[in-house]
Amino acid sequence: MVVGVLVELSNKNIDKVFDYNVDSNLQNLIKLGIRVKVPFAHQTLEGFVVEIKESSNIELKSIIDVIDTDVVLNSELLKLGKIMQEKTLSTLISCYQVMLPKALKAKNGTIINKKYDIFYKLGNIDIKLTDKQKEVIELFNNKELVSRKEIINIYSNIKSLIDKKVLIEVKKEHYRLDYKDSILKKYSLTLEQQNVVDIVNNSNDLVYLLHGVTGSGKTEVYMELIDKVLKENKTAIVLVPEISLTPQMVKRFSERFGNNIAALHSALSEGEKYDEWRRINKGEVKIVIGARSALFAPLNNLGLIVIDEEHSDSYKQDDSNPKYDAIDMAIERSKLNDGCKVVLGSATPTLDSYARAKKNVYHLLTLPNRVNKKPLPKVEVVDMNKEIKNSIGHFSKLLIDKINDKLEKNEQVILLLNRRGYSTFVSCKNCGYTVKCPKCDITLTYHKTSNNLRCHYCGYATNLVKVCPECHEEALSSIGVGTEKIEEELNKIIPSARILRMDFDTTSKKGMHSKMIKAFANHEYDILLGTQIVAKGLDFENVTLVGVINADTSLNIPDFHSSETTFALLSQVSGRAGRSDREGSVILQTYNKDHYAIKYAQEHNYIGFYNEELKIRHTLKYPPFYYIVYIRISSKDNNLAFSESLRIKKSLEKHLSNTIILGPSASNVFKVNNTYRYGIILKYKKEDELINTLNMMIDAYKSNSKVKIDINFNPKHL
Repeated sequence: MVVGVLVELSNKNIDKVFDYNVDSNLQNLIKLGIRVKVPFAHQTLEGFVVEIKESSNIELKSIIDVIDTDVVLNSELLKLGKIMQEKTLSTLISCYQVMLPKALKAKNGTIINKKYDIFYKLGNIDIKLTDKQKEVIELFNNKELVSRKEIINIYSNIKSLIDKKVLIEVKKEHYRLDYKDSILKKYSLTLEQQNVVDIVNNSNDLVYLLHGVTGSGKTEVYMELIDKVLKENKTAIVLVPEISLTPQMVKRFSERFGNNIAALHSALSEGEKYDEWRRINKGEVKIVIGARSALFAPLNNLGLIVIDEEHSDSYKQDDSNPKYDAIDMAIERSKLNDGCKVVLGSATPTLDSYARAKKNVYHLLTLPNRVNKKPLPKVEVVDMNKEIKNSIGHFSKLLIDKINDKLEKNEQVILLLNRRGYSTFVSCKNCGYTVKCPKCDITLTYHKTSNNLRCHYCGYATNLVKVCPECHEEALSSIGVGTEKIEEELNKIIPSARILRMDFDTTSKKGMHSKMIKAFANHEYDILLGTQIVAKGLDFENVTLVGVINADTSLNIPDFHSSETTFALLSQVSGRAGRSDREGSVILQTYNKDHYAIKYAQEHNYIGFYNEELKIRHTLKYPPFYYIVYIRISSKDNNLAFSESLRIKKSLEKHLSNTIILGPSASNVFKVNNTYRYGIILKYKKEDELINTLNMMIDAYKSNSKVKIDINFNPKHL
């Protein structure tokens, strides 16, 4: 027997299948999609079996060992990986690796242990026993197994009983996550919700866009659709954009479906991910909830994929290869499962999705009203240009008055500032010097709690000093504002308020998302202050006020998505207010009150924003009218990066006749980790030669150790 193996190294030079012989003692263990250890050059590597053949005409090395007893990549995921490679132009191995938890990736030397509980059963008791040992035997009265803990409570010297074969050890695996049985709840649907459910169930379309205002009960619709899927003995995947939303979503689903669910997201330990993956693979659960990578859960007979908050950037992997879009891959996976449907849900769908729905590429569904029949919260815009004299720190008088009013009524408040840290940067008052990362072309952010300056790109950190290294004056001071600074100001303005800060820094420890959300839901805190983590999907019935400290933050990003991002963020965070029987209100503080993204967010007017933004996109030839490819050229040598960028542009112009080519220009963040970066933007509607041309470019640079080429189709940020 001969197997084709895809080895663990993600390198374009070896992005191919290598044949190995299988010795007779291992042949009965071989299956497609299983991991094996193989000799490769002068090292031992792991890889996936992707082909099985009868024999070979040439002499081959033999595989060393078979790692798994079960298939790691089933036939569906093997096909999906090839589709992903075609769509992203990444290596095939990187497409397979992204589908798996660390414990199951092809990576030599990775070991994640299973967890076991130890029990004992009775063996030979026809021997002389002490009184204490007889007490141990009595524990087995009408019981086949007794736990180690119970026995140790009576008799600590278990080893002596094992040596005499009085007790026989039995190991039982236990999973690290425990979904406790809940009181199962089912809510009756409104007429609007039932209408949406009926349309999806009775239609044969593949993709549905559910445009429902915040609080319209989209989650109940998802659960009702999944209920039908389960009755047909099929399975379902539910994707959420932020790991902060997973605990709430898991709670809602466990109340409806008990422990028939598994979770897959980055906040789990590697051991927990391994356990959850195996529960899914064994068919012990029918519903998987999680972030982007949960799309690749090894479920069989998939009937529904739900992508909640489909507008979120986090569904596109932009920071590492393969640069895939989870929505595209969900649609491709649904095509591999006959009858599987995809439901995209959002109060603020992306312009691309809504344009597709208007063209009937997606089936448009709407939930225009909140479940409780309450109106959407009233949004007031504060012009901070006029408010400077009356403001207290970064708070307008109106926002402070509203916060005090809500706290007096024993209600809760959410405050959004989409910037973590204490201040945006540290600068010298004397000479204007700004403290930057030595490895990146970016200012360092000051974090007061740790009293250090940190780079949010490469992780570099250094202690804060007062003396300017340029003019040697003691004139360094922090400028700008982050969540830490707002928390400090708020403690001074309203000292009695219990404030919970939720950002990347406070949630980085394991389990903190879940603990914080639970604590705020239990009203252990009055004010939840955070970055965009607090804007999406969270549901707190006692929150009646939402305040946005600076609504312009995302407007200032030099990117064609910035208006869309701002509108979505403001609309989403506004929707956290007034979700129960109490009316909600929203205060947006801005220096740009006449911007259309702010005005339409104030009016809860998605259609108005969509139409206005669409005109601009059409004029500037951006999506949804044109597709975009971003090519990044990077090198440790700035001159080399630029010269190769010019060479690549000339080559592209020669081969691509129907494409607009912009650049090369320095990337928004020009230097990261001592690497210089240039970008070329391609805009096209239809370009037959695009894939061939890009593959030629990849081949030309795959052996170049000094210049790296990175390709991103339809990036979320340029």
